[in-house]
Amino acid sequence: MTAPKTPPPPAPGASTPRKLIDGSLIFLVALGVAGGIAVWTTRGSERFWEIFQHEVYFSTILLPKIAAGVLIASALPFMISRERITALIGPDSGWRGLAIAMVAGAIIPGGPSVTYPLALGLMAAGADLGAGVALVSGWMLLGLNRTLIWELTFLPVDFVALRLALSLPIPLLLGWAVRKIWVGFKI
Repeated sequence: MTAPKTPPPPAPGASTPRKLIDGSLIFLVALGVAGGIAVWTTRGSERFWEIFQHEVYFSTILLPKIAAGVLIASALPFMISRERITALIGPDSGWRGLAIAMVAGAIIPGGPSVTYPLALGLMAAGADLGAGVALVSGWMLLGLNRTLIWELTFLPVDFVALRLALSLPIPLLLGWAVRKIWVGFKI
């Protein structure tokens, strides 16, 4: 019988795995429990259970979307090489990389349950924090799905065009600012 081998040390610059239970989870659970107690004492148990059932239903609908977003983000390094992602939207990709990230964010059809895991997956696969910020802010400010379905349905075309024109440089500027301020910062 051979002695069990110890795992190799992490590669230089590799991030440590995140803990499942950390301060933010504890804070959110405490906030949820405090809110539940407040509803129970001020509105009664019937209202508490009504809200609880609604939130369980909402979570049941949302969890598959989050799982899909996380799976897509996890599969990115296997679909596109780290070198390719780094070349396209890595720290040395310049304004072109920020523009690619911004456009990718603008055309993502999902909500935050898809966008945030995708941004995190791209950053884990070689994108830098500036590109992640450009992607998320491009999704928030320039979202094609929202613009076509909601804005152009209810708002005048010139209003939507002006809003898009004013919003267009913001994701690029945010990504550039992050690259200048947080040089070398890793998530």
